[in-house]
Amino acid sequence: MLVRFVKDNLNENIELLRQLSNEEFCKKNPELSHATIGEHMRHIIELFDCLLVNYNQGIINYDKRDRDIKIQSDVNFAITIIEKHLSTIDKPNKELSLQHNCFSVEELLPTNYFRELLYNLEHSIHHQALIKVALYNFPHIKISNSFGVAPSTLEYRKKCVL
Repeated sequence: MLVRFVKDNLNENIELLRQLSNEEFCKKNPELSHATIGEHMRHIIELFDCLLVNYNQGIINYDKRDRDIKIQSDVNFAITIIEKHLSTIDKPNKELSLQHNCFSVEELLPTNYFRELLYNLEHSIHHQALIKVALYNFPHIKISNSFGVAPSTLEYRKKCVL
């Protein structure tokens, strides 16, 4: 079930990107503190990349990512990377270590693949919600009702309609 939700989320990102020109993708948006949709999408993509590339090694460190400018400046390249993630995301759960240095001392925390997949899903949804604000500048862009909305919120909304 989790993998299906993650794939749905990644496909939503692709659907959005297919509607954006490179100019729109790279436009600085005052509503996003002058960040671009591309920068937010790069951030989503690179965190997934950290998880997937380091799955076999078993140590995930989201702070040590590539920050590839091409992902945030070339919409077709961003789509290609997401499609690659879609083809490799369905992996068995296994124990992992999350490496961080949030408190200036490097530390390893126990985690697992599904927990980190859930983190990445929630992280992507959070950035989609920010991107959605910038999309008001592009009224021709169509996104799903679930874009940038947590699954628990979607379920809650269903109950409220009854």
